[in-house]
Amino acid sequence: MADLPRVLIVDDSRMVRASLARHLKGIYEVKEEGDGEAAWQTLVLDHTIAAVISDLQMPVLDGFGLLERVRACKLARLRDIPFVLISGEEDQEVLARAERLGVSDFIDKGINAVELKTRLGHLLQHAMTRKSLEEARTQQVQDAGTGLFTRKYIELQAAQALSHAFRHHGEASVMVIGFDGYPALVEQIGEARVAEMGVRFARLVAGKIRREDSLGHFEDGRFAIVSPGTAPGACIAFADRVRRAVADSVVSTGGKRLALTMSVGVASVPVDRVISASSLLTLAATRMDAAMAAGGNRTESGDLAGQVPALPLTMNQALELLRDQRPEAVVKQLGRLGRQLLPMLQLLQQELGVEFPLDVLKNRLADREQQQPD
Repeated sequence: MADLPRVLIVDDSRMVRASLARHLKGIYEVKEEGDGEAAWQTLVLDHTIAAVISDLQMPVLDGFGLLERVRACKLARLRDIPFVLISGEEDQEVLARAERLGVSDFIDKGINAVELKTRLGHLLQHAMTRKSLEEARTQQVQDAGTGLFTRKYIELQAAQALSHAFRHHGEASVMVIGFDGYPALVEQIGEARVAEMGVRFARLVAGKIRREDSLGHFEDGRFAIVSPGTAPGACIAFADRVRRAVADSVVSTGGKRLALTMSVGVASVPVDRVISASSLLTLAATRMDAAMAAGGNRTESGDLAGQVPALPLTMNQALELLRDQRPEAVVKQLGRLGRQLLPMLQLLQQELGVEFPLDVLKNRLADREQQQPD
């Protein structure tokens, strides 16, 4: 009996429950409840129930209430469970309400065993097929072991970011990050421990990226980040922070400290003239390989670092670039950024009693903007 699908029959009539149970005997294991509230408690506690057959008119909680509660449940196993209502002479309005609530099927109390088994079997088969499709879709999006996005999904996200950038004359950047000396690292400490370190690294990075960014697997020991609307300079600055954080971290295994470093390749449109997501990711991976070949623990971005950002920098991006000792892009937009800071300087002057040459600064910033318009 333990291997048979379990069906919950809910009806305040013992005779109806007994009749349906006899029809299902030998193919299904049956559990019975006399009202909707008791049935709800059973459904929550018993994870093995595969389907529900419920009457409409019951004490405490009727069939409508039970169906509504099941379909609104946060637990997917209950929300998607096959739910059959026993109908009598209810009018079309009552049946339409049940359909709106998400009923799977209707049966009458005089249904014969063959028809009941057939219809219930079809519902359960449909539910299993849908569950298998959802699991397959999830596996395409997320790696079951790490929870990270798969490469296929990362490529899809990159394609969407490129499409948006091309349509709106914006930017999109990607980076590919890999452990330096990955084969030697696997040989030294084993593939399982390297994979564990990769998961720890990915979780660290996941806490630092924006909600609109996507982090996922690229290849063994390599990860990719897709960053829509991000200028090359900001992406390079973030890549350098990640790389330095790994190099400065203390990683030990078997009582020995590992000299762990990573290299990063960055690519960005429209500066990098590529037209497909796969080309952009491949370019970033090629640059990462070049960084590794040059000694590792470095970021390679081709000519991106010297490019003027196609979009204006935000103040936060400018401050990040300055913290990472990359003033070039900030200098090229200094007129506009400096003008944004003038109200803050005025407030500091008022609150601290410090005199700033604000008039001179305004004139110099205006001259700068004229010489190098954003």
